[in-house]
Amino acid sequence: MRIQLSPQTVEAVAYIISGGSARDPEPPIGVYRPGWRIEQYMMACGIEMAVGGSSRYNATVAAITSALHRADADEILRKVIERAADPRDFANEPARLDAVIEYLNKYLVFDGLQLRQDGRRVRLLQAGASASVIEAFTETLATIDFDTVARDLERALRSAEEDPEDAVTAACSVVESLCRSVLIELGLPLPDKRDVTGLYRAVREPLGLSPDREDLPSEIAVDVRTVLGGMNAVVQGIGALRTHGGDAHGREKGFRRIDPRIARLAIHSASSVALFLVETWQQKFPSKPLHPH
Repeated sequence: MRIQLSPQTVEAVAYIISGGSARDPEPPIGVYRPGWRIEQYMMACGIEMAVGGSSRYNATVAAITSALHRADADEILRKVIERAADPRDFANEPARLDAVIEYLNKYLVFDGLQLRQDGRRVRLLQAGASASVIEAFTETLATIDFDTVARDLERALRSAEEDPEDAVTAACSVVESLCRSVLIELGLPLPDKRDVTGLYRAVREPLGLSPDREDLPSEIAVDVRTVLGGMNAVVQGIGALRTHGGDAHGREKGFRRIDPRIARLAIHSASSVALFLVETWQQKFPSKPLHPH
């Protein structure tokens, strides 16, 4: 995702990070930070700065502006902006977090960006990007502490715009990781073919997801089988896309087979399948936790 901030957005982010003037009679929208804390904040995001004789706000504006010209600007700026709306800073005042997100989004939207709550964290996304399935899946991952899959999903989201091939590979890994965990938790052997299609095929029977199951109510049997068959096709498609267009098997430098739209389609599709797998596990084995493997 390419991040290009207007001067107005830089100033808005700096205002939230610094907390405004110490003499301002109104309480800050963000967190009021003294100079040394702002320096620590920026250092944690990869920016060296010193407030020195400048005002805290002006020094913060200068630090963010300097980062715009760095080779790693996208990663640095994402950290700076997301950390400004870190829910942990507003754990006792969630309404203030809402105010911070609303304030920053008024400016970010003009740069084609927006902050959106995603489970227990706030993410910087392209404006208008749909994330409902991903939000639900991320919240579920946080609940079951499935950090390996969460990292794959975060990698996919981060790469979708600038490295769509890597995003497809990461999206495929999300489904693969969950299927492996299901099989290991049930004490079942991993299939000989351990790609996403083989792994998904191996978990269908124990989870009751086979399209040819016979225990469905007659009035919905055909419909459910159609949906389950569609899931098979989705998984096969994600696996094939990874093989033919992802980066798991190498690629020529600078050559892009996939555009970001297809990468996002793969991410949302993989998230939908993975969320259904987790929810099916929780319904079928309510007393048995699903651990990452």
